[in-house]
Amino acid sequence: MGEAKYRRILLKIGGEALAGPQGFGIEPGRAFEVAAIVRQVAGLGVQTAIVMGAGNLWRGREGIQSGMDRATADYMGMIGTVMNSLALMDALERSSVITRVMTAIEMKEIAEPYIHRRAIRHLEKGRVVILSAGTGNPYFSTDTAAALRAMEIGAEVVIKATKVDGVFDADPQKNPQARRFDRLSYIEALNRRLEFMDSTAISLCMDNDLPILVLDLWRQDNLLQAVRGEAVGTRIASS
Repeated sequence: MGEAKYRRILLKIGGEALAGPQGFGIEPGRAFEVAAIVRQVAGLGVQTAIVMGAGNLWRGREGIQSGMDRATADYMGMIGTVMNSLALMDALERSSVITRVMTAIEMKEIAEPYIHRRAIRHLEKGRVVILSAGTGNPYFSTDTAAALRAMEIGAEVVIKATKVDGVFDADPQKNPQARRFDRLSYIEALNRRLEFMDSTAISLCMDNDLPILVLDLWRQDNLLQAVRGEAVGTRIASS
C-alpha cells in the first residue's frame, strides 16, 4: 500500500459525510463508508484524529437568522458533533478499528473528557481518536477546533475532507469553469476570501506553520494518496 508521509494527522470531516441522499440526518451505511476510508489510513500506521462537524443535524447559522441566541445555537451544534462522533465510532469499532470519542463538554457517560495528553496517548497506542464538541466554547467553528486540536496533539497536517477535490475560485457545482488551485499560501487564501475554511482557522494554522490539505473524501483512494504525500486536492501552506 506504500509508506505514509505523515506520522500523525488531524482529519476534519463535515457532518454531511454521514447523511443520506436527503442531506440530513445520519445514514448508518454512509458512516460505514467513512469508516472504511479511515480504516485504510489507520492501516498504514498513521495516527489519526478526527474532528466532526454537525451540518447534517443542525446549522447554527439558521437558528441565529431566526433570532436564536448565538451561544445557544453554537452549543446545540456542539451536541450534534457528539452524535456524529458516536455514529462514526460505532462504524469504526464494527470495522475492527479501536476508537475513542473525546468531548470538550463533559459527558462522562458516553465519552471521555478531552485532555490533550490523553488523546496523544490513545494515538500512540494506535487508536483512532474522534474529538467532539468543538472547542467547548461558542463563537468558534469546528474548523477552528480542528486547527486548535491539531496543534495540541502535534499533528503534521490538517486534512479537510469535503465533497470537492480541493479549493476553487468559485463553486464548482455551480460554475463548471471554476479553477482549482493546486497550492495556496495562507495569505492568498485569506485575501481571496476563499470559503473552504473560516479565517480564524486559517490564521491559526498560518501562525503555527501547520499545513492544510483540502480534498475530496469520496474520490477513490484520495485520502490514502494524501497521507502518502502524493499530490491531491489543494495544499495551503507558507510557501
